[in-house]
Amino acid sequence: MAVDKLLSPVNFGAVQLPNRVIMAPLTRSRTPDQVPGKMQQEYYSQRAGAGLIISEATNISESARGYVYTPSIFTDEQEAGWKGVVDAVHDAGGRMALQLWHVGRVGHEMVHPDGRKPVAPSAIRGEGAQSFVEFEDGSNGLQDSSTPRALETKEIPEVVDEYRQAAIRAKRAGFDLVEVHAANAYLLQQFMATGSNKRTDAYGGSIENRARLPLEVVDAVVEVMGADRVGIRMSPFIEIFGLSDDEPKAMAFYMAEQLNKRGLAYLHINEPDWAGGDIKLTDEFRQAMRERFADGALIFCGHYTAEGTEELIEKGLGDGAAFGRPYIANPDLVERFRVGAELNKPDEATYYGGDEKGYTDYPFLDEQGKTGTE
Repeated sequence: MAVDKLLSPVNFGAVQLPNRVIMAPLTRSRTPDQVPGKMQQEYYSQRAGAGLIISEATNISESARGYVYTPSIFTDEQEAGWKGVVDAVHDAGGRMALQLWHVGRVGHEMVHPDGRKPVAPSAIRGEGAQSFVEFEDGSNGLQDSSTPRALETKEIPEVVDEYRQAAIRAKRAGFDLVEVHAANAYLLQQFMATGSNKRTDAYGGSIENRARLPLEVVDAVVEVMGADRVGIRMSPFIEIFGLSDDEPKAMAFYMAEQLNKRGLAYLHINEPDWAGGDIKLTDEFRQAMRERFADGALIFCGHYTAEGTEELIEKGLGDGAAFGRPYIANPDLVERFRVGAELNKPDEATYYGGDEKGYTDYPFLDEQGKTGTE
């Protein structure tokens, strides 16, 4: 099947992409000092053929962290590290967005400065949530996330400002776009979901109140980048880390309408098959989101193929798709789609942590001989 539409250009706000094959954000846990370096420069620049690279989730502050070995962007050194990555991607002809991350209650005192509790909309522990921590003997592993403390109303502007400052650093580092991470049961989705948000102030109760913090964050990032260089990731219906929500569809529709009013560059919907069941959205839901977010690009992520994405675009239900695991093992994924080549299979044992193995050593087509149909 031809994939001409998938490989055609598209505008994400102010940024023109050469194709609609997006590299999804992928946590790889290879920055023990939180600073991206030469290895990240090689990894991301290898994948510069993507229409857009979305970075791995990046901590906006020390208290936003839930996992050791993940990158951050709240110090000069971290900003400089990311600038090196962006420069390498640009030199290779690519475009890149930074994903801004706050884990909320999916955290542990061992990861936070001075043993502070993680923060959340309410003091409710996420059942089944685990943090990746480093123990006193230098070993590491998963630890059940701590019971969080509820953010005080007066603290919320400080959190919004952390996103703003991270966006300022992202802009200085040269990122083409910034993506607000409001998915996968982390802080912003915790505020949106009824099961994790039991607040009685202006940030809890109604859909409008529960959406207030995510939209305040979007507005702060827009102030820095401009709406046409901001995207957001959401994951309606996900059930992970104990997240539950009685109104996921209504919240998704409300957010889409509000984001469209703000003129965001794109809306990125995650429907993962790795957590909370095998989520597959209906065409009716896609169409409803398309109608509500009519002015920006709409992309989906999860169990997609080149052919499936081509069909999605043909139906007018989306403008492209983000690919995660295929991009781990196939740095030249766009070219493989173009010629119909077989895909390398990723090594799950090297997904998280480690060195170049399973990170920058997957072969390109011209290294292994082209296969499939030319």
